[in-house]
Amino acid sequence: MAAIGAKRLAVIGAGMVGVCAASWLQRDGHSVFLIEASAPGRGASLGNAGCFNGSSVTPVAMPGVIRNVPRWLFDPLGPLSLRWSYLPAIAPWLLRFARAGTPEKVRAQARALRPLVGPSLEALKPLVSAAGAEHLVHRLGHLYVYRSAAGPEKDRLAWDLRRENGVQVEEFDADELRQLEPALSRDFVRGLLVRENGHTSDPLALVERLVEHFLRSGGELVHAEARGFRLESRRLAAIDTSAGELPADAAIVCGGAYSKPLAAVLGDKVPLETERGYHLMVRDPEVMPHIPTADADGKFVATPMDTGLRFAGTVELAGLAAPPDWRRARILLELGRRMLPGLAASYPQERISVWMGHRPSLPDSLPVIGPSRATPDVIYAFGHGHVGMTAAPMTGKLVTDLVAGRRPAIDIAPFTARRFA
Repeated sequence: MAAIGAKRLAVIGAGMVGVCAASWLQRDGHSVFLIEASAPGRGASLGNAGCFNGSSVTPVAMPGVIRNVPRWLFDPLGPLSLRWSYLPAIAPWLLRFARAGTPEKVRAQARALRPLVGPSLEALKPLVSAAGAEHLVHRLGHLYVYRSAAGPEKDRLAWDLRRENGVQVEEFDADELRQLEPALSRDFVRGLLVRENGHTSDPLALVERLVEHFLRSGGELVHAEARGFRLESRRLAAIDTSAGELPADAAIVCGGAYSKPLAAVLGDKVPLETERGYHLMVRDPEVMPHIPTADADGKFVATPMDTGLRFAGTVELAGLAAPPDWRRARILLELGRRMLPGLAASYPQERISVWMGHRPSLPDSLPVIGPSRATPDVIYAFGHGHVGMTAAPMTGKLVTDLVAGRRPAIDIAPFTARRFA
């Protein structure tokens, strides 16, 4: 029997954010259906580094980052690439990105992010437990490694932001680092460990388990593309999809990098871009770190997974339509060998797999969470950038509070779409 006040709700997008939102809404007593054009979890959720980092409070647009862009662009192993033909389209976003990187602004952004990402594992725990997916989530920490003792000093503001927001950090010298992760290159002489962080050993399997439980509990999955909304006197009547109109009392937009046109039809012009990310997997690797390990200089992460060793990272600015540049994935293997010299000099094709996906990114590194301009019945939950997996559980709880008319558990004012007006 439906709970008193229960509604029929649509969640647009079946990635990690959408599935967490659907699960929390269902637990609150609502009748929920997911709208997803492809298979659940096959977008950015599939290919990321798999980390649940409550310490991820540092915006991408840190002070000084913009000065590094030319050097990165001309470094074939650099963490950033740009399709020059796309520059005119992304220039306004880049301008906003540069303006977001002042010391005052990044401190405000970090304060806003911490309550969203900090409780990630606790907010995920009930969903994982109900779905029987505990074996896919691990709380072993996250290690950041540097090739010089002065390396952390170059990232001093980032580490200060973490500590200012309650993140506990342990520091390791070269000998201690070797004991912690023997497979690491001896080039690394300093490590910083954040024990509160966790990861999933199979991001796709985790999303699929959550979806399976959602469906067993009475949820629905509609394979369709959401195109717009039919409003009647500022109230939602139905979602317009490729499968026809689907009646709903409220809708949550969790479409990741594809959310921009849905917000636009509701009158919200959101500067959403895609940071195209790549990963490379090595099946049956000779060595693997015990915990997710980030090369702080190379800007990539090595994550041990059930299906092998995943190297994930780099950013490519080229929009949603351009074909993948698989050189960006192959770069990760070369960087990975520098981190883990015990890896083989070459691999047969059947032991390597590559992937490209679209991080939904906003210039200030904050997602959009909250009601649309046109109606309170359509709630946004997209644009999480590099913290989609981490922020998904709390985002699901926040939109559930909004649907129920409860005060959200944290302050969501920094995440309003109207900040871009």
